[in-house]
Amino acid sequence: MPINNTVPPVLSTPRTREPQYQECVEAVSARGFERLGLRSSQSWHDDPKHILFRLSRYKFVAKMLAGSEHVLEIGCGDAFGTRIVQQEVKSLSATDFDALFIDDVKARMVDRWRFPAFTHDLLAGPVPGSYDGIFALDVLEHILPKDEKIFLSNAFASLSPVGVGIIGMPSLESQTYASPTSRAGHVNCKSMPALKSLMQNYFHNVFMFSMNDEVVHTGYYPMAHYVLALGANRK
Repeated sequence: MPINNTVPPVLSTPRTREPQYQECVEAVSARGFERLGLRSSQSWHDDPKHILFRLSRYKFVAKMLAGSEHVLEIGCGDAFGTRIVQQEVKSLSATDFDALFIDDVKARMVDRWRFPAFTHDLLAGPVPGSYDGIFALDVLEHILPKDEKIFLSNAFASLSPVGVGIIGMPSLESQTYASPTSRAGHVNCKSMPALKSLMQNYFHNVFMFSMNDEVVHTGYYPMAHYVLALGANRK
């Protein structure tokens, strides 16, 4: 029997059974998989649904700030949800006081979604520049009450007079039911009236929203797990 010396054919890229999904295979071949960030990776391992809750908060911010010229995210962490806001605004920058998280953000940055990310401590001073939208999700509850006015004064110092500021945080009422991991570092959770009163020091108009899981609403605040304050017309 003759020996077959024919070189075997090069295997082609695997094909999906439905052609519209082939771009998924080709994208991975071209640029690899997208990666979760430090915090998002841990959430996906420990409590996957929490990623949905977090991304829903970013979706709310994105729609409230849609069309803004330049938005600043304060306390971005791993910035896993930041792209959702980036989709709706013309430019975006993000900052966090922890250099380890900023290094992670930069390591995962891709050209299509590139944005400035830098380390800054808001208790030390304002962020240079001017923004027409500034938001901080899950940040204020980590700021000691004695420092909250310094933090917010510095946070909104970079906001234009007609800009919008958004603060989101777990409600004080929710902490009874929060997991130990969720409560860690929470030294300043507030009820909705307290957060509104605080924000009225910086804005002429403050609009309040409640949130349960991924649903944003205007319902009964003592039953809300999360509260959002939107400030307009800076004082």
